[in-house]
Amino acid sequence: MAHILLIDDDPASIPKQVRQSFPPPEHRVEVVHNGDCLARIRTNAPDVILLVLHVPDQSGLEIFEAIRDLDRRIPVVFITSSKTAESAIEAMQRGAYDFLFKPLDAQRLQRVVGSALEVACRMREPALAAETYPDFEVEGPIVGSCPSMLDVYKAVGRVSGQNVPVLITGESGTGKEQIALAIYRHSTRARASFTALNCAAIPESLLESELFGHERGAFTGADRRRLGKFEQCNGGTLLLDEIGDMSLGLQAKILRLMQDQWFARVGGSEMVRTDVRLIASTHRDLRAWSSSDKFRPDLYYRLSVFTIHLPPLRERGDDLLLLIQHFLRRYSRELGKEVREVAPEAMDRLRRYTWPGNVRELQSVLKNALLQASGTVLLSDFLSEDMFFDSREPDQIAVRPPRVRGTSLSAMERDAIQECLIQAGGNRQQTAELLGISTRTLLRKIRDYQLRDPLRQPLASGDESVTTPR
Repeated sequence: MAHILLIDDDPASIPKQVRQSFPPPEHRVEVVHNGDCLARIRTNAPDVILLVLHVPDQSGLEIFEAIRDLDRRIPVVFITSSKTAESAIEAMQRGAYDFLFKPLDAQRLQRVVGSALEVACRMREPALAAETYPDFEVEGPIVGSCPSMLDVYKAVGRVSGQNVPVLITGESGTGKEQIALAIYRHSTRARASFTALNCAAIPESLLESELFGHERGAFTGADRRRLGKFEQCNGGTLLLDEIGDMSLGLQAKILRLMQDQWFARVGGSEMVRTDVRLIASTHRDLRAWSSSDKFRPDLYYRLSVFTIHLPPLRERGDDLLLLIQHFLRRYSRELGKEVREVAPEAMDRLRRYTWPGNVRELQSVLKNALLQASGTVLLSDFLSEDMFFDSREPDQIAVRPPRVRGTSLSAMERDAIQECLIQAGGNRQQTAELLGISTRTLLRKIRDYQLRDPLRQPLASGDESVTTPR
């Protein structure tokens, strides 16, 4: 039985509507006044709290803070008659689960509270990440202890003190710039400047000027002399990121500079001397590209005097758990969240995903999840729906074609969801996986379509009646 606590000093309308929306025996709705709520929560903590915020009145927010001090796992939904954005924004900033305006819409009330009940249930399930690693902070920007990353660390140690070019390869998002920075920080040039330039992000017509600078009048808009990165970075280290996207003509100029350490600004004849340590990085296979005339072989051989390859995240084993813990701590502090653990279901999904965007994608996914999160546990429902479409091989689960009885698109969707519910025996998570959607989306659609719960009342052949689900 789901326990819903409504905190409201005005018994006129809200309690009656909440009881009608959540009838027994599946639900128990308890109504208390503001002054009695904390004692009631201490003795019998509810699954979800509906807190009516009277305007102008700060007592509701004060009560909310007191509730948070008692148990931060309880989702709190604010209800108010105020139509201003400020009250909703402040409530959400403080950590409210959701915000509803009067007069209450019955379907939205059921949808929001139903989702909050699901979150409350998951909050009390055992979490995984906090038990996997001890409570420690990871130092430095590079995180990982798998064998392939240990090889990377050793390679950085071998080459950082040597004044030779380095080529860093690996898929996008694997952390190539962080490795370049590590080489720089452990080099004899650590007191000089470090500059990174993404060759793929700058138009070819401007990249030459960015690298070598230009003289006044070299082209339209060149109203004064400009120093390029090779001149600005004299004595330091320059990272040319995504060098594989550089044009062949510009590659020839880079090769000449590496050979002679001399260059001329665009539109000028004066030769400029520079002393720059060059680090290049790319997600492309430069050996294959040089064989197909897409990259100069002579430049490839000069750049690859020492090559460091970064493994993709999907090949780094338990580093994923370490990275998740590291980023959860970091982003929780930055975003003012208190998420410390990961629910088993969420961790399972994170582990099964292939991470085509690697560590950069993991950072984005976790930051987005924390923005959605409420409480101390990261739930699967907080994760983006789009990232799970390729998380499993197609043959990992057998899906029978659903019996489509409706003719409209909504009717077809309703029938498909109902059929998958039956196939999964009412298991919400398995149903969501069959459909390729999140559990939160599934719960919303179950309530919108008023679908039957197969666990309580199996669908009889040809029976089109529906019951309100749990």
